Amino acid sequence: MAFASWDRRTIELMRLNHLAGGKDLSAMAIGAFSETAYEGVGFGLGFAMTLGQVQAGALGGGDYYWAAPLRLIFWVDPNEDLVVICMTQLMPSASFNFRGQLKEHIYSAIVE
Repeated sequence: MAFASWDRRTIELMRLNHLAGGKDLSAMAIGAFSETAYEGVGFGLGFAMTLGQVQAGALGGGDYYWAAPLRLIFWVDPNEDLVVICMTQLMPSASFNFRGQLKEHIYSAIVE
Protein backbone atom coordinates (compact mmCIF):
# COMPACT_ATOMS: atom_id res chain seq x y z
CA MET A 1 0.00 0.00 0.00
CA ALA A 2 2.78 2.47 0.85
CA PHE A 3 4.45 1.82 -2.51
CA ALA A 4 1.24 2.63 -4.41
CA SER A 5 0.88 6.06 -2.79
CA TRP A 6 4.58 6.85 -3.34
CA ASP A 7 4.21 5.84 -6.98
CA ARG A 8 1.12 8.05 -7.47
CA ARG A 9 2.82 11.11 -5.95
CA THR A 10 5.96 10.55 -8.01
CA ILE A 11 3.99 10.39 -11.26
CA GLU A 12 2.02 13.49 -10.25
CA LEU A 13 5.28 15.39 -9.67
CA MET A 14 6.75 14.14 -12.96
CA ARG A 15 3.76 15.34 -14.98
CA LEU A 16 3.79 18.91 -13.64
CA ASN A 17 5.24 21.60 -15.89
CA HIS A 18 8.77 22.29 -14.63
CA LEU A 19 9.66 24.97 -17.17
CA ALA A 20 10.77 28.22 -15.54
CA GLY A 21 7.90 30.54 -14.72
CA GLY A 22 5.31 28.02 -15.92
CA LYS A 23 6.16 28.85 -19.53
CA ASP A 24 5.41 26.56 -22.45
CA LEU A 25 7.88 25.10 -24.95
CA SER A 26 7.22 27.88 -27.47
CA ALA A 27 8.99 30.27 -25.06
CA MET A 28 11.75 27.86 -24.00
CA ALA A 29 12.64 25.46 -26.85
CA ILE A 30 15.68 26.00 -29.01
CA GLY A 31 15.04 24.81 -32.54
CA ALA A 32 12.30 22.48 -33.64
CA PHE A 33 12.45 18.73 -33.97
CA SER A 34 8.86 17.86 -33.28
CA GLU A 35 5.89 17.49 -35.58
CA THR A 36 3.64 19.19 -33.05
CA ALA A 37 3.48 22.84 -32.07
CA TYR A 38 5.10 24.01 -28.85
CA GLU A 39 2.29 26.38 -27.85
CA GLY A 40 0.48 25.13 -24.76
CA VAL A 41 2.98 22.31 -24.18
CA GLY A 42 4.92 22.09 -20.94
CA PHE A 43 7.68 19.74 -19.90
CA GLY A 44 7.98 17.82 -16.67
CA LEU A 45 10.41 15.23 -15.37
CA GLY A 46 10.63 12.90 -18.34
CA PHE A 47 7.88 13.89 -20.71
CA ALA A 48 5.83 16.70 -22.22
CA MET A 49 2.26 17.54 -21.28
CA THR A 50 -0.61 19.48 -22.76
CA LEU A 51 -1.16 22.45 -20.46
CA GLY A 52 -4.65 23.09 -21.76
CA GLN A 53 -6.77 22.42 -24.80
CA VAL A 54 -7.17 26.12 -25.57
CA GLN A 55 -3.47 26.95 -25.20
CA ALA A 56 -2.40 23.95 -27.31
CA GLY A 57 -5.23 24.21 -29.81
CA ALA A 58 -5.81 20.47 -29.48
CA LEU A 59 -7.97 17.97 -27.66
CA GLY A 60 -6.68 16.18 -24.59
CA GLY A 61 -5.76 18.80 -22.01
CA GLY A 62 -4.04 17.16 -19.05
CA ASP A 63 -2.37 14.38 -21.02
CA TYR A 64 1.35 13.65 -20.85
CA TYR A 65 3.46 12.03 -23.52
CA TRP A 66 6.74 11.24 -25.21
CA ALA A 67 7.86 10.53 -28.76
CA ALA A 68 10.94 8.88 -30.20
CA PRO A 69 12.60 9.77 -33.53
CA LEU A 70 10.86 7.20 -35.76
CA ARG A 71 7.35 8.09 -34.57
CA LEU A 72 7.18 5.75 -31.60
CA ILE A 73 4.74 7.64 -29.39
CA PHE A 74 2.72 7.19 -26.26
CA TRP A 75 0.42 9.37 -24.24
CA VAL A 76 -1.52 8.99 -21.03
CA ASP A 77 -4.67 10.93 -20.25
CA PRO A 78 -5.73 10.34 -16.64
CA ASN A 79 -8.88 12.47 -17.15
CA GLU A 80 -10.17 10.03 -19.78
CA ASP A 81 -8.57 6.91 -18.23
CA LEU A 82 -6.75 6.50 -21.55
CA VAL A 83 -3.36 5.12 -22.58
CA VAL A 84 -2.29 5.19 -26.23
CA ILE A 85 0.81 3.48 -27.64
CA CYS A 86 1.52 3.81 -31.34
CA MET A 87 4.58 2.46 -33.11
CA THR A 88 5.32 3.43 -36.69
CA GLN A 89 8.49 4.17 -38.60
CA LEU A 90 8.57 7.51 -40.36
CA MET A 91 11.73 9.51 -40.94
CA PRO A 92 11.98 12.43 -40.67
CA SER A 93 9.32 12.29 -38.00
CA ALA A 94 8.58 16.02 -38.25
CA SER A 95 7.34 15.57 -41.82
CA PHE A 96 3.80 14.59 -40.77
CA ASN A 97 1.69 15.49 -37.73
CA PHE A 98 0.77 11.90 -36.94
CA ARG A 99 0.22 12.49 -33.21
CA GLY A 100 -2.13 15.41 -33.83
CA GLN A 101 -4.29 13.49 -36.26
CA LEU A 102 -4.33 10.35 -34.11
CA LYS A 103 -5.35 12.40 -31.05
CA GLU A 104 -8.11 14.08 -33.02
CA HIS A 105 -9.55 10.73 -34.13
CA ILE A 106 -9.30 9.07 -30.70
CA TYR A 107 -10.74 11.96 -28.69
CA SER A 108 -13.52 12.50 -31.24
CA ALA A 109 -14.53 8.86 -30.81
CA ILE A 110 -14.97 9.11 -27.02
CA VAL A 111 -18.62 9.21 -26.04
CA GLU A 112 -20.07 9.54 -22.57
